[in-house]
Amino acid sequence: MPEVSLSLPVIIGLMTLFLIVGGGLTFLILSQITPAAEGAASDATATLSPSPSLSPTPETPTATWTPQATATPSTYTVQDGDTCLSIATFFRISVQSIVLENDLAATCLLSIGQELRIPAPTATPSPQATSTLSSGEATVQACETTDHVVQADETLSLIELSFGVPAEAIQEWNSLASDTVFEGQFLIIPLCERLVVGAATVTPSPAPPYPAPELLLPSNGAAFTLENDVVTLQWSSVGSLRENEFYQITIVDITAGDNTRLTSVVKDTSFNVPESLRPNVLFPHIFEWRVETVAQIGVDEDGNPTFRSGGPVSVVRVFSWSGDVIEATPTP
Repeated sequence: MPEVSLSLPVIIGLMTLFLIVGGGLTFLILSQITPAAEGAASDATATLSPSPSLSPTPETPTATWTPQATATPSTYTVQDGDTCLSIATFFRISVQSIVLENDLAATCLLSIGQELRIPAPTATPSPQATSTLSSGEATVQACETTDHVVQADETLSLIELSFGVPAEAIQEWNSLASDTVFEGQFLIIPLCERLVVGAATVTPSPAPPYPAPELLLPSNGAAFTLENDVVTLQWSSVGSLRENEFYQITIVDITAGDNTRLTSVVKDTSFNVPESLRPNVLFPHIFEWRVETVAQIGVDEDGNPTFRSGGPVSVVRVFSWSGDVIEATPTP
């Protein structure tokens, strides 16, 4: 190969030219890259999210007591024939709770259409079932029972008469330490312990007390003469009577020396005084009359029905009735 020889000045010139060309290319390349890099850096700065700072750990909250919600009383509209006892029995609550919840009088008189607040009944825990029953438990389970709510002025002896169940049996079934009972108290009446009066079994009758009947006619002090063959007594209804419940009317001739008395029971709210009570003299006799509700609790040894009071007695009213002189039989 031929040798190429260059002088030193030429070599220096070529190297200088190479450096100039290389530097220019490098400058051009860097001038294109720098704006893009700056834009990328700007974008990175704009979207860079600051590192989240650590927040302090919250303290454990202190437990606070939340009161249990109380049952809101429901409402009931009084219907025709309703009594406080029938409503209390239906809702399984005491008559006293109805009286207190609605600020009623102790007699618990109701009117048709009246709105009553009915308190929620107190829940009673159900007994735990057992696999086997003892002889005593089996006897209890086989016995027919009924519930009874003690009414005002009602005693254990009156309840005994109402259901024909001995007071001792009622005490035992309800774990009563004495023969004292309280108004509104729930009692279990063991009907399997009923007594037999005469030849008939006493019919259980939860006697309510009904309110006293309101006397309507005749007005107090009304006068009847010989022209009045019939004297009709009328009073207001106290509600729907049960099959064994009646109105008992008592009429007393207070003018007669022997205080002639008539007592009768009816289902209706009126009663015709029998003509046999009319005096046989011209001057008027004064009669007192009153009405109360009663419940038949059985029969006596002679087969006559026996009753117990089912509520307070009405007020006493009076009326007068004049008769005629019975002519004496002429002496022959």
